[in-house]
Amino acid sequence: MEEFITRVKTLLAAQFGDPVAVVESSGLQPALIIDRLQLPQVCLLLRDHEDTYFDFLSCISAVDDGVTAGTFTVVYHLASIPHNRQLTLKVIVPNGRQLDNLPSVPSVSTVWRTADWHEREAFDLMGVYFENHPDLRRILLPEDWEGYPLRKDYEEAEMYHGIAIK
Repeated sequence: MEEFITRVKTLLAAQFGDPVAVVESSGLQPALIIDRLQLPQVCLLLRDHEDTYFDFLSCISAVDDGVTAGTFTVVYHLASIPHNRQLTLKVIVPNGRQLDNLPSVPSVSTVWRTADWHEREAFDLMGVYFENHPDLRRILLPEDWEGYPLRKDYEEAEMYHGIAIK
């Protein structure tokens, strides 16, 4: 796996300079931490290049790294069905947690259509804004819901339209 990660990193460096900030190898699957602004171009190359051909985006997850960390991490799980390989990309976004200044990441919905749903879910539950998303609105919660319930500092409402929640 390390050899493959090195080849991917070399491919990306040849095309974009060095969009990979870090290779994270502490987890079960190595992850490339990608520069946020280069994410769509990196994903497009990884999808279309014959050596990688990551034709399937299986999941996007937003992670609240905690109030004191001041960051959110967006995790992308890619799969190449023909090459039988998987790759994890991460984008770390600094944010002060204000609800009028959401953490922001470029959308990859033009690269993989399935990103449309995953990005809406991350927006709805974690408050990550996906730039240039074609229809970024709540998908699981009502449109008038306040806050983002999967954030670590979320305070549960006691009532919603006069109905007790707890």
